[in-house]
Amino acid sequence: MKLEICASNYQSAINAQVAGAHRIELCTELAVGGLTPSFGLLKQVVDVLTIPVFVLIRPRSGNFTYTKDEFDIMKHDIQLCKDLGCDGIVSGVLKENNTIDVERTKQLIEWSSPLNFTFHRAFDWTPNPFEALQQLIDLKVERILTSGQKPSAEQGFSNLKQLQNMAKENIIVLPGGGITIQNAKLFKNASFKEIHASATTLHKTNRSPKISMNSIKFFDETIEVVSEVEKIKSLLKSCL
Repeated sequence: MKLEICASNYQSAINAQVAGAHRIELCTELAVGGLTPSFGLLKQVVDVLTIPVFVLIRPRSGNFTYTKDEFDIMKHDIQLCKDLGCDGIVSGVLKENNTIDVERTKQLIEWSSPLNFTFHRAFDWTPNPFEALQQLIDLKVERILTSGQKPSAEQGFSNLKQLQNMAKENIIVLPGGGITIQNAKLFKNASFKEIHASATTLHKTNRSPKISMNSIKFFDETIEVVSEVEKIKSLLKSCL
């Protein structure tokens, strides 16, 4: 069984290789489910690592339904990953009703070619995972990263098994979400080919910040944070 490590920074990527992981999914901001890493991080990781580097393409937090401009950003990020020599893309698009946007996902796959393509955990928001699975099989997606539509892969184990049985050899079902040393063998014994984990430890820094840079109001997947034109205009007037 292969181990993919979700690496959200450079040191995590290095540690994954040193420890013998089979590949990484590179991203940032695990607190919001992961976002596309910066150019600098991408280049540094690809230049140094010898194991495969898959890259999360997600331009913002919140939902997985994107505007045309956001979709163009995803396209540019995919091209950058190809130019830098990455090995795979992890992405996906949903419609407003959280069903898979087949046409846009197809475009992502085409832009990513010949790189490996994983449909990410947007899959866990779909109303009918078995219909979604068949759609992704038809699109010839290599794998689906999923917790079985539960908060953790262990809780979603039954659903994951059903998805695996339906997938057969047509697509890899990649369990991810709360996989640890304590429950990894559960998935190995069930004949999953791969698992996805972050294997993180929280390290306390030496000092507490003078003020917090976190904003609780932004940690809500039902909102989208946008700088508003009228507010900016009003602020500009105040600057005159």
